[in-house]
Amino acid sequence: MSNPADTAAADPIPECPHCQKPMPLCICDSVTPIENRLSLLILQHPQEQDRALGTARLLARHFADATVRVGLSWPSLSKALGRPVENAARWAVLYLGSARAADLEAEGEIVALDRKGGIAENQRAILGKLEGIVLLDGTWSQAKALWWRNPWMLKCQRVILNPAHPSRYGRLRKEPRSDGLSTIEAAATILAGLERRPDIADTLNASFERLLTRYREVQVEMPELAPKPAPKGRRDFRRRKRG
Repeated sequence: MSNPADTAAADPIPECPHCQKPMPLCICDSVTPIENRLSLLILQHPQEQDRALGTARLLARHFADATVRVGLSWPSLSKALGRPVENAARWAVLYLGSARAADLEAEGEIVALDRKGGIAENQRAILGKLEGIVLLDGTWSQAKALWWRNPWMLKCQRVILNPAHPSRYGRLRKEPRSDGLSTIEAAATILAGLERRPDIADTLNASFERLLTRYREVQVEMPELAPKPAPKGRRDFRRRKRG
């Protein structure tokens, strides 16, 4: 005869319908709404596996104007966003690639690049005209796949970050580079900087801290919530992250 306790232990952990996290990790009840001027589009690779520590949907929960799309490719920015975009050049794509702000001796936490990967001239003018931000959510190889499968991104302004502090993930999630951030931290940096609203960064970083605290509280009792290791040979992208 089967043990009822064993049967209960085998039952899947319910997910939050909003953030899609296991309910023990859901912090939706503490999410503070943010009115954003810049639109936010988060493209998540369909094989992104980190249900426990990923931040894409938690990030989107904060904003009135935020869209999460899961997939590999879309024919245009308009199709990915779900509404017409008149000028893709007024949207920025945040992607690490090989460019490092430290190597470029960049100033400031947000750096616009030219088509050759160098620091663009007229930084203030370029960053000031932006209408939206595209974030790529997944491992390093998954983010590259999103980049190469969506050639319309070449029409967008490419930006990189020069964060003042390392990711709050710490030992919970290894970053391949010192400038790697979670998706929610990256959004905090770029949106707070471009909108000149430190409160955006404060709100998003506090939310991320609550998620990490909740994770540390439950991981001992529920080891099944631990993030799955990335496939061999792959590095974690978002760091810039993710999500």
